[in-house]
Amino acid sequence: MSADTVCRAELDSEHHGELADLVAAMNVTANRMTPPNGYRSHRARTSDRKMSLQERGSRMARQPTIETKRVSITDADDCVHLNQYKLKNQIGKGSYGVVKLAYDEDSEQYYAMKVVSKKKLMRQCGFLRRPPPQGSNPQQDPFPKAVLPLERVYKEIAILKKLDHHNVVKLVEVLDDPDEDGLHMAFELMTKGPVMEVPTDDPFTEEQARFYFRDVVLGIEYLHYHKIIHRDIKPSNLLLGDDGHVKIADFGVSNEFEGTDALLSSTAGTPAFMAPEMMTEHEQRFSGKALDVWAMGVTLYCFVFGKCPFYDEYIVSLHNKIKNKPVEFPETPSISNELKELIGQMLDKNPETRITIPEIKLHPWVTENGSNPLPLEEEHCTALEVTEEEVQNSVKLIPSLSTVILVKSMLRKRSFSNPFECQVRRAERSMSAPGGLLTGAWGLLGSSPQLHPSLR
Repeated sequence: MSADTVCRAELDSEHHGELADLVAAMNVTANRMTPPNGYRSHRARTSDRKMSLQERGSRMARQPTIETKRVSITDADDCVHLNQYKLKNQIGKGSYGVVKLAYDEDSEQYYAMKVVSKKKLMRQCGFLRRPPPQGSNPQQDPFPKAVLPLERVYKEIAILKKLDHHNVVKLVEVLDDPDEDGLHMAFELMTKGPVMEVPTDDPFTEEQARFYFRDVVLGIEYLHYHKIIHRDIKPSNLLLGDDGHVKIADFGVSNEFEGTDALLSSTAGTPAFMAPEMMTEHEQRFSGKALDVWAMGVTLYCFVFGKCPFYDEYIVSLHNKIKNKPVEFPETPSISNELKELIGQMLDKNPETRITIPEIKLHPWVTENGSNPLPLEEEHCTALEVTEEEVQNSVKLIPSLSTVILVKSMLRKRSFSNPFECQVRRAERSMSAPGGLLTGAWGLLGSSPQLHPSLR
């Protein structure tokens, strides 16, 4: 009896009926594994490449998925496809997850595909919803408790996707598997890397530092204008564009605020760039804008001295220095008094009296005593309106990775045996799917590139 016959017999049973669609997809695939004669293209065109899992399924009687814009996943040539994106080498790794080099087969462009944890995003935005207003009926709340945090994340993603500024890295697309923790975010790829590695023995001159710092000021003003707090400004998150200007990268999701400023209570960011008000023993709220200004001050200090103003190998000692030690300026390299004044005002330990972005823009060192003013806010910041439809379509949904893993495994092994005989083992594999799929070393571009410092 052929394997195909055995498979169909098993699928007739009540327990295995769920695999009918999957096996049908495999049968369709079997007839399309061999490319036509003479096919030697280095990059499969959209019309020529192997059909994705979703495309195969469309040949069978299934409900259309146009409304949800589900993303197809395939496993070809030992790499993973997410819709039109072909994931290649890992180019970064951090506490949040990994970053993959992604090739868009439609536009023939490379992007940085960042994978972040939805659980972490929801913790950052406050997992529990706000209490209902007095006198309201909580039963009438249209959003369940478990849904509201992710709804907020989707709204902020919709805003991030619409950001368009010369000094902010562009978020292109966001893909999501509802059954897994990974959220896939495609950013424009900045091949020149960070503006500076810290520490360094070759810091910038004041002229160089001013050129890059002005870019940072405009980028942060743009983010704050759209009610986004970065919370992790540092040289390794400032990437060089092809035109030599700086673009701010790694601006976090779930840091959107309402009103004129964010009042934050959670700590986030890099310890050496954290503001002193974040290091209290008792929980308190602090200004999000002031946090970014402090980190910009540490960054400017790094620009001209090649090191952080406060450093210690032990985190407790580092916190004590940040809270209590005054800023010291080395004798070499020598910097102007105007720059010292600006850094001192940005590293004011009192957030209430710390200099603000509008004041920084008017500082004599930044404007070269008024001869080179920065553009006004209204000249480079335009209001964005996000519709409910854009929120709903901000994230494209990926079919369950666990299902895809099952299909790929059976195709690879040419096996039609009972896939339910080891539920525990497959469940463990499903839980680790984002890491397993996105951290494997495929070596498609030769040797792996060095890790981006901002992603370590």
